[in-house]
Amino acid sequence: MRMTPLDIQNHRFAARLRGYDPGEVDAFLELLAGDYESLVHEAEALREKVRTLEARVAEFSANEDVLRSTLVTAQSLSEDLKQTALKESELRIAEAEVKAEKVLDAAHRRAARLAEDIREMKQLRTRIAAAVRTTIETHLNLLEGLAEADPDDAGEEKIAYLAPPRRASGGGEGA
Repeated sequence: MRMTPLDIQNHRFAARLRGYDPGEVDAFLELLAGDYESLVHEAEALREKVRTLEARVAEFSANEDVLRSTLVTAQSLSEDLKQTALKESELRIAEAEVKAEKVLDAAHRRAARLAEDIREMKQLRTRIAAAVRTTIETHLNLLEGLAEADPDDAGEEKIAYLAPPRRASGGGEGA
């Protein structure tokens, strides 16, 4: 059985001849009871402190588990985000390459069309030059033919032939 400070204080020893001084024993028991009571209170305070600290340790352990889990989740999420960003960047690069190919293809088609237009324009210029040359040669031949047809008129009729016809100036009109 455990003794309490009160048990120590209330304990009485049997009196015997030649025994201890009862006053001294009582004083000692009272001193002992006071010390014992202090130790009991201190032990109870320490037990309470241990319970508080154990509760905090349990709380910290639970928080540590939550933090560890959160850290693992964050690392996993970070890896997922990296992978997603990498895939997205690869996709954008591929899209840009496709667009660049389309632009380049369109530019090649346009360049081919322009080259064809230039070739057609050169052919047209050659045909027009040939037509103008033929027209000039035809007119030169006509002029030469006119010059050979009437050698007496040394140029007067050629000019008259090329100029618009003159009207006869008679007295019928005008004055």
